[in-house]
Amino acid sequence: MDRRELAGFLRSRRERISPADVGLPAGPRRRTPGLRREEAAQLAYISTEYYTRLEQARGPHPSREVLAGLARALRLSDAERDHLHHLAGVPPGPLPGPSRQVRQSILDLLHRLPLAAAIVTSAIHEVIAWNDLAAALMEDFSALSRRDRNLVRRAFLGPEPQGWRLFGVSDADAFARNSAQRLRATAARYPDDSEVTGLVQELLAGSEEFARLWASHDVSAEPTLCKTFQHPLVGPITVNCDVLDIADRDQRVVIYTAVPGSPSEEALRLLSVIGTQRMDVPR
Repeated sequence: MDRRELAGFLRSRRERISPADVGLPAGPRRRTPGLRREEAAQLAYISTEYYTRLEQARGPHPSREVLAGLARALRLSDAERDHLHHLAGVPPGPLPGPSRQVRQSILDLLHRLPLAAAIVTSAIHEVIAWNDLAAALMEDFSALSRRDRNLVRRAFLGPEPQGWRLFGVSDADAFARNSAQRLRATAARYPDDSEVTGLVQELLAGSEEFARLWASHDVSAEPTLCKTFQHPLVGPITVNCDVLDIADRDQRVVIYTAVPGSPSEEALRLLSVIGTQRMDVPR
């Protein structure tokens, strides 16, 4: 255990997090950058005294549970989490569950794409961020529960009526197949995460199609370069589909753009005006 390096690392990670990042008020008398030690300790579920001793390079050997709490409180990436374990002399265990925290720079990116519909998905295909045009094109995700924002669940278990699978996209069957393959790889990365294993069990029990795809053990998904949305108000919209991987968060940014000057681009312009009004899918 390298106490000095561990102390410096903890302090540097604490100082980069603003109170607003974790839902705390800044207050008028805050003199230090980032979180206070007592705030970091509270978020990690350890005593302030214990955390202070760690930052002063005189703390005890932290347990795996303490390290997990520190990684969560300080919002460490997977690489930083592994580094924390190595500094503490504790080999990294299995990865924690898929991250749902989206970097602010990615959120800013989504809203700087006025003619592109863009979403961020987690490793289990939950839509965890989106811009206004994506909500107009697909669905108002803000009105949905976490459960209903999961695209792999939507692909295999509804609630769309027959013939209107997953927002009426042209590649619904291919998406279902690819999502099953990606979920199998995700389950291997997070073998102890209850949300991942629970989702897999739910899909196995509720969908014969998913069970068949799962039994194939395929983990290599084909990229989707183009798809068509059947929108209930403006009709078919054909878009290019580009995916950016956020490796440190195990997330993906999916960006839908239309060919410049095409009818689909005009449809997206119209949707940017209509927004999420009357987004009910015809039954």
